Amino acid sequence: MNRRGLLAAGGAVATAAALGTSLNRPALAQGSAANVLRFIPQADVTILDPLATTAYPTRNHGHMCWDTLYGIDADFVPQPQLAEGHTVEDDGKRWIFTLRDGPTFHDGTKVRAADAVASIQRWMPRDTHGQTLQARLDAIRALDDRRFEIRLKRPFGRLLDGLAKASSYPCFIYPERFATQDPTKPFTEVVGSGPYQLVPGERVSGSQIVYRKFDKYVPTPVGTPSMIAGPKLANFERMEWKVIPDSATSAAAIQAGEVDWWEVVPSDLNTVLAQARDVVLERIDGSGTYASLRFNHLQPPFDDPAVRRALLGAVLQSDFMAAANGDDRKLWRDGVGFFPVDSPLASDAGLDAITAPRDYNKVKAALAAAGKAGAKVTALHATDVSNQNALMTVGVDMLQKCGFDVTDATSDWGTLLQRRQNRGPVAQGGWNALVVLLSGMELNTPAGHLLLRGNGAEAWFGWPNDPKLEELRDSWFDAPDLDAQKRIGRDIQTQAFSSVPYIPLGQYFVDSAYRRGLTGLRPGIPLPLNVRRG
Repeated sequence: MNRRGLLAAGGAVATAAALGTSLNRPALAQGSAANVLRFIPQADVTILDPLATTAYPTRNHGHMCWDTLYGIDADFVPQPQLAEGHTVEDDGKRWIFTLRDGPTFHDGTKVRAADAVASIQRWMPRDTHGQTLQARLDAIRALDDRRFEIRLKRPFGRLLDGLAKASSYPCFIYPERFATQDPTKPFTEVVGSGPYQLVPGERVSGSQIVYRKFDKYVPTPVGTPSMIAGPKLANFERMEWKVIPDSATSAAAIQAGEVDWWEVVPSDLNTVLAQARDVVLERIDGSGTYASLRFNHLQPPFDDPAVRRALLGAVLQSDFMAAANGDDRKLWRDGVGFFPVDSPLASDAGLDAITAPRDYNKVKAALAAAGKAGAKVTALHATDVSNQNALMTVGVDMLQKCGFDVTDATSDWGTLLQRRQNRGPVAQGGWNALVVLLSGMELNTPAGHLLLRGNGAEAWFGWPNDPKLEELRDSWFDAPDLDAQKRIGRDIQTQAFSSVPYIPLGQYFVDSAYRRGLTGLRPGIPLPLNVRRG
């Protein structure tokens, strides 16, 4: 689709059909326009349980509805949220946390230490940082309604970083009755501890998610709003998230003032919106989006590390980046290894595996030597998320040029999220490869880098098993200083180029678009919290 041509032909007025039922809603339900914010997320919120997926629409939904004990600020320093504070005893092996007096859940019950304990216990097995805490945990228990303790087998200085994390399985605090549910069986009812409540009766799959302000929410009294730290303020009575897969329609809607904020703008529309009256383009996440090609390590052909290593010689990062974000090299980086650009651990260790000249004949010969020439590959391909679509289109073409018999399994985003959980063979609904997009900031170190785990069945989707990678990661946590961490980071990257848990595709940078007059946007994560109009 020629988006600019469509915009010129169609003008700047989005169709009511694209914006769903909101434009036809009775006036009584709409309320004052000043009290409603309309937001276009990058994709639909198909899963409501934040521990059931790392998809960013669900993560953002989580930050609307739940709160964390601590929140990370723009300098990556944990600040108190639901917690009033903590003390550390016994040479770092006993942590005592005290909750603020006042916060309640959406059902009116108080947030208690027992809720926090159960929530941490549910979070630990799912999250990569939480798994490390769990391995060092001796005991966790509530001391009374406001205090709980964590006892460790050995010190874990990055404990707060895990409790305060912003992305990919944040440690939200749920009511105990929800937190004790099996995290592999997502809950569908939302009873939160955060500033907004989901309005389930107005949720329309593929079209709309609605939230209303939780009047009894008590923000932390300390700190300055930064990333997810500091007071979280609900300045709108109502939030409407409008799911609009078509980028041209989204661009028309933001220009016409029919929506207030568009989370992710495709780069080919930047020029159009930069020239639009009353529209502001801003790069909220300066760390960019880190793209990767993830393999299913449980199923052939990518259960064989020789096959994964062979593909390193076929990936041309610039092709992927140009497809995702255009030809302007200022908007993307290639030559990216297993840590994103600007990470303190980024290095050139083993990097020639993806920067040397590409040679498909050499790749085909390596695949033939491994006995996998012409192997069947099923690639999961979400066509309703623009960058996912662009990147996997290039990926499918690359896999075909390598000689694989590729099934391009196109679907919507929600279907992809469900299917990627399947560990079985393709004949039973499984998969072989998919594209993963994550914020660069959460992959800066091994602590939160879920793609660099090699812990098999407990690893993120793809389930790589690499004991050496795990050993290096664990040693990084105990490194005495940054120089030691950097040395371990080089070793991690060298090992990753050998075992290939995934292939880095590069890193690109996108902007948000919002209506002029909207203020209070927090850098780091495009969350519609603390924003106000005028």
